[in-house]
Amino acid sequence: MTLTSIRVGVVTFPGSLDDDDAARAVRMAGGTAVSLWHGDADLRGVDAVVLPGGFSYGDYLRCGAIARFAPVMSVVIERAASGMPVLGICNGFQILCESGLLPGVLTRNDHRLFICRDQSLIVESTESSFTRDFSVGERIVIPVKNGEGCYVADDRVLDELEGEGRVVVRYADVNPNGSRRDIAGVRNAPGNVVGLMPHPEHAIESLTGASTDGLRFFTSALHGLVNA
Repeated sequence: MTLTSIRVGVVTFPGSLDDDDAARAVRMAGGTAVSLWHGDADLRGVDAVVLPGGFSYGDYLRCGAIARFAPVMSVVIERAASGMPVLGICNGFQILCESGLLPGVLTRNDHRLFICRDQSLIVESTESSFTRDFSVGERIVIPVKNGEGCYVADDRVLDELEGEGRVVVRYADVNPNGSRRDIAGVRNAPGNVVGLMPHPEHAIESLTGASTDGLRFFTSALHGLVNA
């Protein structure tokens, strides 16, 4: 298997904003991006899936609550249970939590404002499909842009995530949204499902920002699949 032979599906929901950016990040990392439609229960033979940022179904009810029931998600949930890598970014993270693929919930930012800026992060775990190309303790810069990015879970769940090394990235210096324990991203126990509130697809080349750190979230998945 080569990098270009790896097919990464990017799901478009009504209200997705960053699906094209995520697909471009996949291509920049060396893989083949495959467009997937929310209404189709068909993953078209992809090896991994990205749930992109945006406002799926207008964020009605709760962010991600309706998208969780989209036909494509029934197959994503099934394939994730069998080990397929799945990355949820921002709204995609919210969908993963609503789907039960990740614990916790994303709520309104504690300051009640939408925030958009470059954000310093600390990599806490490389034991996931999307962080293997980083080093533990490494500081990176990834943009955040959210109004409901506050990660919340009860202390039992938070202690479990901490104890099992399932916090993948943490906000450094300033917490932009009030997330408990400065959590910016988490993974499931096997490590194939990752949710991130920051947007790595917006930090893949110097032309559009001060950081290219985001590209390694995508190369991590591709390298892992090539070497599997």
